[in-house]
Amino acid sequence: MSRAAVVRVEVIRAWPRRFESVVLELAEGATLQDALVASGFPLHETTGVAVFGERETPDYRMRDGDRVELLRPLQADPKDARRRRASKPRAPK
Repeated sequence: MSRAAVVRVEVIRAWPRRFESVVLELAEGATLQDALVASGFPLHETTGVAVFGERETPDYRMRDGDRVELLRPLQADPKDARRRRASKPRAPK
C-alpha cells in the first residue's frame, strides 16, 4: 500500500500586530490556486498572492515548506508617507 506524496505549505494573512495562518497538506503537484481554496480564507480582501515575498501566479506548483502570503491593499502610498515624514521639522540634537 503506497501513500501519495504530499507537500506541507503554510498560508498566512496578516494585519498590523496580528496574523492568521493555516498549515495545509496538499497532494504533490498542487498549485497555488489549490492552496488558496484549501486555506478557506476569504480572497476578496486581497490584492495579490506571494510565496516567500515573491508574487506568483495561480498555476505556480507548490513545494514542500512554501509560505503563501495573502497581500492586502496599501493603507498609504509609500512615496507620500516618506514625503510627509521628510517635511516634518527635525528635533534638535
